[in-house]
Amino acid sequence: MDLDAFFATVQGFLDGPWGIPVQIAAIIVMSVILRVVLQFVIRRVVNRVVSGVKKKQNVDDTQALQHSPIHAARIVQRTRALGGVFSSVVTTVVVISAVILVISVAAPQATAAFSLITAALGAGLGFGAQNVVKDVLNGLFMVSEDQLGVGDVVDLGPATGVVEAVGIRITQIRDVNGTLWFVRNGEILRVGNLSQGWARVIIDLAVPYEADTESVQATMLDTATRLRDEPKWKKLILERPEIWGIESVSAEAVVIRLVMKVRAGSKDDVARELRARLKKALDDLGVKLPKLNYIVLSGYEGAGSVKGARPPKTANLPVALKPAKDVAKTRQGPADG
Repeated sequence: MDLDAFFATVQGFLDGPWGIPVQIAAIIVMSVILRVVLQFVIRRVVNRVVSGVKKKQNVDDTQALQHSPIHAARIVQRTRALGGVFSSVVTTVVVISAVILVISVAAPQATAAFSLITAALGAGLGFGAQNVVKDVLNGLFMVSEDQLGVGDVVDLGPATGVVEAVGIRITQIRDVNGTLWFVRNGEILRVGNLSQGWARVIIDLAVPYEADTESVQATMLDTATRLRDEPKWKKLILERPEIWGIESVSAEAVVIRLVMKVRAGSKDDVARELRARLKKALDDLGVKLPKLNYIVLSGYEGAGSVKGARPPKTANLPVALKPAKDVAKTRQGPADG
């Protein structure tokens, strides 16, 4: 049978009573296959990027990247966020295209009327759908501009916590209490990212008015410096601690401020350890903290706490780790050059 006869036979079958159901089934099957293939490609690209970063940093878990160069962690978080957004876009486009094709096959005579109805609905629903369009565009811009990524600790205004998922319309935030917030991207007017770059530990210590402030400041600075010099904490603390001086004076207490520049993801851990050591140091110095009438809590303390909200757990990717000596040579290479 030549090709012309074959195509004529296929056309005759499609023009028969089973033609329309077969075409609709073919459209649905091809749409499902197309979505599966595109989703597979997106996941493959995301996994390759993440695996490449982990292999380069010689780690097997994303959490370990917090102790590696910040740029590496940002690549992983941004890639996962882009993967989630692109997956949502693929699903939406494939479903809408399949619905339009099915309608055109099932009722070809209604194509012209369908276009008119679509125009009317577009004009009528324009005001109602503008929020959806706003959500989609804002979500794309946030991810493309690297404003946030999966695993970041962020303050979005309506919610503060760890980003668990970034969708085409909704961003999911897990706060320190474990509550999962679904925030519409179009409602996000500002993004405060607590995971990019570095953070600052600020300790405001109130001591009695009659205490020797110079001695207290020296003890505080020495305690913080010894904490920084320990191997366990040295990799988390970026700069030497500083005493910014007396913040306020009242009849009850004198408030002295101590600050430390640390990695963004380790702020709460360093602050808790430093407070415990300052308490012990002041006890040894014989300084008893005054009884204040009230305590005002502010800021984002605990938003990314290790014992509170946690970045979402992700499956470990198989990574061929380099031997330690090879990693050392790799890291020393640019410095030697």
